Amino acid sequence: MGNKMIRGLVFILAFAIAGYAIVQYGFLNASNAGLVSFKLQKPNFELEPWIYVLYIHIFTAIFALIIGPFQLFITPTNARKRWHRLFGYVYVFSIIVSGIVNVYLSIFATGGWIAGLGFMSLDVLWVATTLIAIRKIMGKDIQAHKEWMLRSYALTFAAVMLRIWLTPLIILFGDFEAGFRAVAWVCWIPNLLVIEAVIYRMRLRREQGFTTATPK
Repeated sequence: MGNKMIRGLVFILAFAIAGYAIVQYGFLNASNAGLVSFKLQKPNFELEPWIYVLYIHIFTAIFALIIGPFQLFITPTNARKRWHRLFGYVYVFSIIVSGIVNVYLSIFATGGWIAGLGFMSLDVLWVATTLIAIRKIMGKDIQAHKEWMLRSYALTFAAVMLRIWLTPLIILFGDFEAGFRAVAWVCWIPNLLVIEAVIYRMRLRREQGFTTATPK
């Protein structure tokens, strides 16, 4: 699969999941969503304030999810640098806010402490990779900034992979809660492994290009 096809697929999946979340939580009854309806079956579960924290997480994560591809795949020319910087601020702010509220959601995660630890680990790495990317660009290290932003968006893309993996894992384990414990880890660890392989290939190409261009 070529780079253009991969980028196109990322755009399509990101916007599809963002659209689903907006419709489900913005226009339809949130209690009909799979996760919420499962939690409502628990006799000791209190919908408030959990549902409001969930809304904050969902809508801030949506901003990061749809902004990311534009930041990564569209070259910031002189005419676009202002927009690139502006959208970058929104992306970082969205992740910081979402990461903070996710701490609360992780504590009450479906699947108990195993799922909670998975989501908490995701949150810490999500915020950390994003802040490192910002530190790199402030230090004028553009290449390192790109690499850390790729890692950041790979973790942002966990929102997509969670929904792709969840149903197969529920079928595999035969139980929603067991599937949710697994997806809390599966939705982001493979993403990081894949993006590390991509970054490694990018570095090899740069080194090969530098070797070819260097006079013998």
